[in-house]
Amino acid sequence: MNAIKLVALVGLVGFSASHAFAEDTMGKMTMMKGGEVTAIMPDGHMGTMMPDAKMSAEMMKMAKPIKHCMMMMTDAKGKAYMIDTSTKKAQAECEKMAM
Repeated sequence: MNAIKLVALVGLVGFSASHAFAEDTMGKMTMMKGGEVTAIMPDGHMGTMMPDAKMSAEMMKMAKPIKHCMMMMTDAKGKAYMIDTSTKKAQAECEKMAM
């Protein structure tokens, strides 16, 4: 009897955890860690890395600070696009989405 309760409890916890992890990865953005590099490919897939100090220094020579909110999106086929957010209306929409 205790074994059945234990199996049911483990199953329930596993089911709940799977939904929590799925919900966490959908539609929720997190901040990048200090020193983290993120790459976004034209087909929409992304990758991140934590470079060593030497590689980070080399990348910073090519880097430019972001001056305003930026938006990316993918189409139905998965191709990635960067949205022009240079207008005040687009900036307001971008900032509202980022909150």
